[in-house]
Amino acid sequence: MRKRSKKFKSSIAFLFILSLFFILNIDNDFIDKIKTNIFSNNIESNNHNNEKIENNYLTVYFLDVGQADSILIKSEDKYMLIDAGNNADGSLLVDYFTKLGIKKFDYVVGTHAHEDHIGGMDDIINNFDIGTFYMPDVITTTKTFEDVLVALDNKNIYFDVPEIGESFSLGESTIEVIYVGNDDSDLNLTSIVLKLTYNDVSFLFTGDISSEIENLILNSSIDSDVLKVAHHGSKYSSSFDFLNKVNPKYAVISVGNNNSYNHPDDITLERLNQLKVKTYLTSKDGTLIFTSDGDRINVQTVDVSVDGN
Repeated sequence: MRKRSKKFKSSIAFLFILSLFFILNIDNDFIDKIKTNIFSNNIESNNHNNEKIENNYLTVYFLDVGQADSILIKSEDKYMLIDAGNNADGSLLVDYFTKLGIKKFDYVVGTHAHEDHIGGMDDIINNFDIGTFYMPDVITTTKTFEDVLVALDNKNIYFDVPEIGESFSLGESTIEVIYVGNDDSDLNLTSIVLKLTYNDVSFLFTGDISSEIENLILNSSIDSDVLKVAHHGSKYSSSFDFLNKVNPKYAVISVGNNNSYNHPDDITLERLNQLKVKTYLTSKDGTLIFTSDGDRINVQTVDVSVDGN
């Protein structure tokens, strides 16, 4: 892996100057409370007798952050965060994670530098201890990206650029880096793709990759039980070949109600339907909580929103 952040001193200064040209809009009606009830009776399971798992060693939250991404992973007593929603979601995420009792994230990943993935990341950095912070090796001139760099610098945190094929442990789970790009002409193409494996259960987290990147990783070990559908269900992702290779039982699309992009696209939904994948939308189902003992998977849909927009 490559260390970054201190080497970005000049870039931070440059971005800070650029930030003087940005106008910050503060929402006076910003939500200051979120629901704390994270369990419901709406439980599904892929085990044959629908038996509730008693000892959940892995929990994956696909948080309802509207038209954005944020995924919380707990493996034993270790925590990992993948993306942190839009700028307006940051305070809500901090409040939610604090109420869950989280004080430290062993790993934090900004899959790529778009606002709907790293918007709330500066709030996360400012409020929690962080072990390792991952981002692609790409600089942008946005205020959002600058805020992340400044927050990292203030906490004396270097950000690491993961290497394809690298793996690390989170509790008893293993995380493998399937892909990371550096094409600054399209930030979506830089998205960090990760596969989590816990015994016989696996999750694939895809950021906003397009079918172009999907084709590049077709020969990788991407078969997974649960797929975080790329780019909010855009028609430019989730090719049939890719979905067929992943062969998921479940798919989650993180998406906002009535969004201007018309996500998810009907083509994506139809492909998932053809492959008989049980598909959840955060816009319809709320926050999704997947729990597993390494063999079975339970899915809970809960009415929890951390969407600040």
